[in-house]
Amino acid sequence: KDREALLQLYNALNGTDYKDASKLQVVTIEGAVYIVMKNDLAFVITGTLNLYEHQSSCNLNMPVRFLIYLAEEYQKIVEQAEESIYGTKQISLPTPQCVVFYNGEREMPEEQVLRLSDAFENKERKADVELTVRMLNINHDHNKTLMEKCRTLAEYAQFVAVSREYATEGRPVQEALEEAVEYCIDHGILSEFLRRYRMEVLGMLLEEFDVEK
Repeated sequence: KDREALLQLYNALNGTDYKDASKLQVVTIEGAVYIVMKNDLAFVITGTLNLYEHQSSCNLNMPVRFLIYLAEEYQKIVEQAEESIYGTKQISLPTPQCVVFYNGEREMPEEQVLRLSDAFENKERKADVELTVRMLNINHDHNKTLMEKCRTLAEYAQFVAVSREYATEGRPVQEALEEAVEYCIDHGILSEFLRRYRMEVLGMLLEEFDVEK
């Protein structure tokens, strides 16, 4: 929803310094009757199709999920193209970049690459298709260089850490999380966002900390 924050994140990830957020086109696949899967965030800028996912668990199936998202995005581009996919003129496609932001409680490296080919059964044959996913650990005190370049991401990491700390103090979870949100607002951690979307955030946190579920 915040293109300026999204552009800041893109610049931090890619070492760029783009200024004009209006050039960023959000193309996230939303849920619909005819769409089986939806992705967290997708946008196009400077000829790249950026597919971002947020995970609180390590999911080794992310490459195939991204492949499905990418096919859906490319299908939309082909349908809107002036040229026919059956014609002789090549249809231009944005270059995909697939990123997972991981902040689960399981200890993980700062960064790792997941490959579609890791799931292929026949390891002796060279596959004609490959898709790589960059998975970044965005827990608090991880990937500090990235966090320094993207304040919003750094504050999100702090917010998650504070929420977990409050939720494990033995008090009723809802009460603890409400206090965590108050703490973050008072200390300038995602304060504007939390004031605006307080109830939605609390709902998300309560679902995340539902241990029985």
